[in-house]
Amino acid sequence: MGTLSLAALGLVLATVSAAADAVVIQKSRAFRPANVTINPGERVTFTNDDSYIHQIYVDGLFDSDEKAPGENLNETFPRPGTFQVRCHIHPTMRMAVHVR
Repeated sequence: MGTLSLAALGLVLATVSAAADAVVIQKSRAFRPANVTINPGERVTFTNDDSYIHQIYVDGLFDSDEKAPGENLNETFPRPGTFQVRCHIHPTMRMAVHVR
């Protein structure tokens, strides 16, 4: 019984940890959602679900290589602030990551 309870607790903690990260989908040359809010040190996963290559960047924080359709990029936002995320290839693609 104790083993089952510990396993259940582990599952709950893993679910809470996974829920803290934000997922952003790139589709139709847009970031979806256009805004996410996270805590310092949390990770945003960018998934290219588009038929185009994208290159994601935040000035002064990171600049990815080209991401083909189906590829992911995981980035951690270490400090509070609002970060404008853009695509070098499609400059009209923009979104904001708000770090509390």
